[in-house]
Amino acid sequence: MRKNSVQHRTLAAVVASAMLLAACGGGGSGSVAVQPGGGNTGGTPSPTPAPAPPATGTCALGARQSWVLAQMREWYLFPETLPAALDPAGFSTLDTYVDGLTATARTQGRDRFFTYVTSIAEENAFNSSGATAGFGFRLAVNASNQLVVSESFESAPALAAGIDRGTQIIGIGTTTADVRTVQDIVNSGGNAALTNAFGPDTPGTTRVLRVRGLDGFQRDVSVAKANFNLSPVSSRYGARVIDNGGQRVGYLNLRTFILSADPQMREAFARFRAEGITNLIVDVRYNGGGLLSTAELLGDLMGGDRTPSQIFSTLRFRPEKAAENRTKFFAQQPQTIAPMRVAFIGTGGSASASELIVNAFIPYLNNRAALIGTNTFGKPVGQIALDRAECDDRLRVVAFATVNADNQGDYYGGLASTVRASCQASDDLNFQMGDPREQSTARALDFLAGRSCTPIAGTQAAATMPGQTGGRNAGQSFAQGQELLVPLRPTPMQREVPGAF
Repeated sequence: MRKNSVQHRTLAAVVASAMLLAACGGGGSGSVAVQPGGGNTGGTPSPTPAPAPPATGTCALGARQSWVLAQMREWYLFPETLPAALDPAGFSTLDTYVDGLTATARTQGRDRFFTYVTSIAEENAFNSSGATAGFGFRLAVNASNQLVVSESFESAPALAAGIDRGTQIIGIGTTTADVRTVQDIVNSGGNAALTNAFGPDTPGTTRVLRVRGLDGFQRDVSVAKANFNLSPVSSRYGARVIDNGGQRVGYLNLRTFILSADPQMREAFARFRAEGITNLIVDVRYNGGGLLSTAELLGDLMGGDRTPSQIFSTLRFRPEKAAENRTKFFAQQPQTIAPMRVAFIGTGGSASASELIVNAFIPYLNNRAALIGTNTFGKPVGQIALDRAECDDRLRVVAFATVNADNQGDYYGGLASTVRASCQASDDLNFQMGDPREQSTARALDFLAGRSCTPIAGTQAAATMPGQTGGRNAGQSFAQGQELLVPLRPTPMQREVPGAF
């Protein structure tokens, strides 16, 4: 079988500059494409999906299945779990065939839908600039089937329509005449029906949403999906300095690890440095992961008292691919600070690159770094990207594990049992993230001030991956029974930004 020119290259050069980590939905990972997932193509790519590949020849289903199998046998981190024989004729789509190949690793909890095929064009658009299409909000559903907005994004239709964090969506329709209650929609087909009710991710798709704000006022609002660029750091609350009883605390909320986060993080840390910040809150409660290069930059910005000989993290491929292993050492940046204490806010929606950051600082900060909120998802592995450009196919295949300076990386059950300090807290939708009254932020401030708190209980993975069966839906679990709403087959944005619509 012909391989594209990139696949003849060693991964080392590409890994050094453009490796990604998978999101909680399996998105974002290492790339061996000429323009890696998240690689800057020199402009803002359109989020419009690429044309469908031809159904014959090299892009017929059988040919695509054969290509995927060959890549999996060469690169998969768990080759012993691949079936000796799997009849491709028994699968009507490429997605279900990949699910069949990874079924054993999935039952072992090592590949919970982290390996998948996505669109090169769509993923490049999102990873470079956050380009996507949608309403521009993040949704969570609780045990009572209440659908609530966890977050709204700037420059997107939902926020422009006055829909923000804490808004409850109580009905969905295409017109005011056919609005159905959320409960009725769930009763008709579970949360899959709920995700379908929002329609396709196509600009112009319009829905009438019956909403109730935190003030209790109910209204119907018509919102149309549109193209927008997601800002990784909110212009409203993403970076700020909080007065914690006379102690000044730097607060950074990072939605996702994409390239456009880099200058935003540098700007935030330049302010922290100028104001002499020595205590830090890093809020990644909904952050599903993304670019490893961006995670490494965040580590460098937090590593003011680290030396170039100290390890940030190490990537380890399977034994026969050990030549691709790579160790990242800390590197000082002009904006670097040296925090004495760090509070990481996390939930079951925090995965991959978000967890890597927490794990990397445990050997150095010990109990001066704490996990605040709930247990994280548990994903100590990452993917590389293998592209078949003529079919717009990008195979994200789990190919490496990550460990910190203490050689610790076995946190498939989440970080609650790995961190040396933690504070239990709920995701309080009554207040904006970063507000000292919001419970997770308040507990983070308690930790930084040395006040007591209740440790996070339990060590089991706290989320259900997109595509998994079981539980109420394919989403992430949160305090008080909240789950981010995630479709069975998420878009590139929904993999990196779980709950986004």
